[in-house]
Amino acid sequence: MKNENIVWHDQHVTKEKREMLLKQKACVLWFTGLSGSGKSTIANAVENELFKRGCRTYLLDGDNVRHGLTKDLGFSQHDRIENIRRIGEVSKLFVDSGTIILTAFISPFIVDRLIARNLVAENEFIEIFVDTPLEICEQRDPKGLYKKARNGEIKDFTGIDSPYEKPKNAEICIKNNNSNLEENINVIIKYLIENGYINA
Repeated sequence: MKNENIVWHDQHVTKEKREMLLKQKACVLWFTGLSGSGKSTIANAVENELFKRGCRTYLLDGDNVRHGLTKDLGFSQHDRIENIRRIGEVSKLFVDSGTIILTAFISPFIVDRLIARNLVAENEFIEIFVDTPLEICEQRDPKGLYKKARNGEIKDFTGIDSPYEKPKNAEICIKNNNSNLEENINVIIKYLIENGYINA
C-alpha cells in the first residue's frame, strides 16, 4: 500500500548538470541473455573500455547483487520479477546521478525488461541482447548450472524448464557464438559514440 505522506524531493543538482560535469549522457546498458551467454564478460569489458575513456560508470552483475540487494529472493518466477524490479529502480537512480550504468542479468521476461525500460527516459535504456545458442551456453556452463538443471537439482532454470523470451527490438544484438570479444566491445562503443552518449 502506497504511503500518501511520501513525496518526491527535487534536488538543486539535476541530472542534466551532472551530465555536463561528467561530459557524458547517462543511460542504462541492459545486457540480457541466457546463463553462460557471455553477458558479464562483455559488460565487464565494455565498462573497462568506458573507464579508460574517462567515463563515470558502474556495473551491476546478477550474482553480485544477490549477495546484498536481493539476497532475500530465490529463483521462482515471482522472485525473478522482483529481482529485476529492484535492479530497474537502482538503475534509475544511477541514471539520475549522470552515470552510465551497466546491468548483466538473464532477465528472461519481456514484460520485466519493459518495466525497467519505462523507469527511465526513452533514450536512456539500451537493451543489449547477447544472443548465444542454448547448446553453446550448455557447453560453456562455467558454473555447472545447466548440468544441475538437467539432473533436476535446480528447478525453474532459464532455458531448461523456464522460458527465455528473446528481445524483439533490442537496440544492440550481439551474436556471441563465434564472435571476438574485441569486436563485441567495438559494436557497443560505436553505438554510444554515434548516439551521443560518450565522446569519440
